[in-house]
Amino acid sequence: MFERTALPSGPRVISARLSGARSVSIAAYVLAGSRLETPAEAGVAHFMEHITFKGTARFPSTRAISEAIEGVGGSFNAATDRESTVYWVRVPRREATRAMDVLGELIVRPTLADDEIEGERAVIVEEIRSYLDDPAEYAQILFQQAMFGDGPLGREICGDEEGIRALPAATIRDFWRTLYRPANTVVALAGDLEHAEVVDLAATAFGTGNGKVPGYTAAPTLPAGERFLFAARRDASQAQLCIGVPALRRDHPDAWALSVLNGVLGDGMSSRLFLSVREERGLAYDVSSGLVDYADAGAMEVSAGVDPTRLPAALDAILAELAKLRDEDVPPEELDKTKAYLSGGLELRMDETRHLASWIGGQEALHDRVMTLEEALEAVAAVTADDLRRLAGQLFVDDGLRMAVVAPARYARGLERRLKLPA
Repeated sequence: MFERTALPSGPRVISARLSGARSVSIAAYVLAGSRLETPAEAGVAHFMEHITFKGTARFPSTRAISEAIEGVGGSFNAATDRESTVYWVRVPRREATRAMDVLGELIVRPTLADDEIEGERAVIVEEIRSYLDDPAEYAQILFQQAMFGDGPLGREICGDEEGIRALPAATIRDFWRTLYRPANTVVALAGDLEHAEVVDLAATAFGTGNGKVPGYTAAPTLPAGERFLFAARRDASQAQLCIGVPALRRDHPDAWALSVLNGVLGDGMSSRLFLSVREERGLAYDVSSGLVDYADAGAMEVSAGVDPTRLPAALDAILAELAKLRDEDVPPEELDKTKAYLSGGLELRMDETRHLASWIGGQEALHDRVMTLEEALEAVAAVTADDLRRLAGQLFVDDGLRMAVVAPARYARGLERRLKLPA
């Protein structure tokens, strides 16, 4: 499914050949995320992602960068997480060299001009404000604080407005100089190219260069924050609720069982939360569960948007579903259905170069090993009802529960007292 080459003092290169594909997708993972920031540097990893697009040695402006890719019908973007920053490009196969060159420029040769840094502060501040003005996004920010505390795993990745306005340009440049090194990068390509050609393209575009990469501060014992965080929104017509528990680190032996457990609980329109909270009770339009995982910590969370007057009922319904998974085996037909849903989704995504590049690149960058699709399907198939009940029993406990709510103040009264699983 893939081939891998670690270039001396250069990037790790991994590729998957998809014969006949007309597109090529490249994902470049820089192992530099917000988890490496000190409190005084909060937001620098995300700022770095922004400022690379303002100009490079070969492409001196945002317009020049965008025209290099969009001018041939391609698309590109980037995203900052807590343990990595990923840049990706998708282009027609014939433009693979161009795509790799642009990624190399963005990561290894940004100009980081003073005037561009100053101008980008206002853009990032507006992005931060947009998240705080969105009740669903704000509830997520509060939940991360409640679960992971006030350290780097709990802080908002973008930072806050005051910190971004005061962030020294020298701090941004030092972050790039220390961490945006070719040897600290994973380059993943999916498309109809030979691996040797991919290696040559990456070697030319990224060059060589090592740097001393600091290690992460260990994750705190979870949950690390307050049991209940609340933000009042006086004029909100809908309340946003996030509730969750500590879960598993990224490569835990039970990681695939956790994925299946999450699938049963709240992934998709056939999940228990969707059918119970939305379809049967009509308590929410949008309700789902999801997983957050890091090298040494993780969480499972449930999110819902509900009528503020029905917050207590929605909370009780969600907790009841957690308790049911703790106390009862998942029936065979439901388990088979969930595994088929997860396996089918994996298979379908592998037909698209963007997802395939993310699959191999994300695993090479962040996981202990790169799994083939067949190995992943086998791992899903091996999960049993006993695995799910055992795992639910470990995770779904009162002491682990954390909750965040964004709603008019009067509707939050008494919610914290209800934050306990049915006996």
